[in-house]
Amino acid sequence: MRGEAGLRSDLETLAIPFVEHEHQALFTVADSEQLYGVMAGAHTKNLFLKDAGGAYWLVTVPSDARVDLKALPAAIGSKRVSFGKAEDMERLLGISPGSVTPMAAINAPPDSLTVVLDAALAPAGQVNVHPLRNTATLGISGAAILDLLRHWGHSPLVASIPMQEAQ
Repeated sequence: MRGEAGLRSDLETLAIPFVEHEHQALFTVADSEQLYGVMAGAHTKNLFLKDAGGAYWLVTVPSDARVDLKALPAAIGSKRVSFGKAEDMERLLGISPGSVTPMAAINAPPDSLTVVLDAALAPAGQVNVHPLRNTATLGISGAAILDLLRHWGHSPLVASIPMQEAQ
């Protein structure tokens, strides 16, 4: 596992600019709302999923998104999905629930999961994600997230993630 030190090294090596904010542990989107006035940019939520064929998926969407899990497979080319288990997340990504982030792909072997970035986030100048722990947030461009994923040997997918209708 390369961890946060590896992430910082890769940010430096690739000359990727970022901003960072240290804070108390954030476990939910509601917890992270305290950052909305502190950090500009797109705030996110991340879903660690496993499909019916056994493939793992890490999907990053805007924080206010209500993902339609039934329609998601058609949008990303997966089989039926459900939430992945915490022990699989820890084994594959080296993180625990509450710290899910596309940055955790640094720890995942290529082809062990597919990272999906919502099409609304890919062009964003600042996307706010955890740096492998939920006590800090990095602001980094959507393009830089995709660059990092490719640098780590992944083939990220940019897709329009289907949302549930408002109730």
